[in-house]
Amino acid sequence: MDWNTLQKQATDRHLKVLGGVHPEAEDDAPTGCRTLVLLGPDEPHFWPAFTDSPEFLDSAPDSMDRWSTRVIGDWAETLGAKALFPFGGPPYLPFFTWATRTGRIHASPIRLLVHDEAGLFVSFRGALALDISIEMPTAPPRPCKSCVEKACLTACPVDALNDDGYDVATCKAFLGTTAGNGCMTNGCAARRACPVSQQWGRLPAQSAYHMRHFKRN
Repeated sequence: MDWNTLQKQATDRHLKVLGGVHPEAEDDAPTGCRTLVLLGPDEPHFWPAFTDSPEFLDSAPDSMDRWSTRVIGDWAETLGAKALFPFGGPPYLPFFTWATRTGRIHASPIRLLVHDEAGLFVSFRGALALDISIEMPTAPPRPCKSCVEKACLTACPVDALNDDGYDVATCKAFLGTTAGNGCMTNGCAARRACPVSQQWGRLPAQSAYHMRHFKRN
């Protein structure tokens, strides 16, 4: 097993390997884990595959989490690996810590995570804990370092993302107004403003799905 093979197997499942770490003691990884890889949607192919899945079509709750559990769980079984998920808690696994340890995912100027390919649309469907050490490619430079405009800082219509952190209550209140329809149907304006996000291929229908669930919960 090598990195390219792992990425190909992820793509076959409409997933993307977003980065990986060779765990250290403080990473709180499963015992015996020598490589931990983080997985997210492979855009724009993920959304059509997900909406055609039994988990989406049965209209039962938590369809995306159930899809992730099935697809990543089955894959892990074929690899002799352990499937890990960012949901199902509390307690929750330290996906944020793992992400920032990959060298490919960083804290953005608005504090949300940013990925070198997914931008501010980075999200995790799960992870694989492998008992073998896989050599990983060199991480590219932090995307925010070369970003001149830093449009994410001013894109939020209600300044819910600021130096004080993320004002979730203000954000959700805005989404319930007519003015908030743009974010509800196309996704968070701050995430969309990121130049890297704009190249990722996230479909508006997928963003709208997440926004509906975010506003409801």
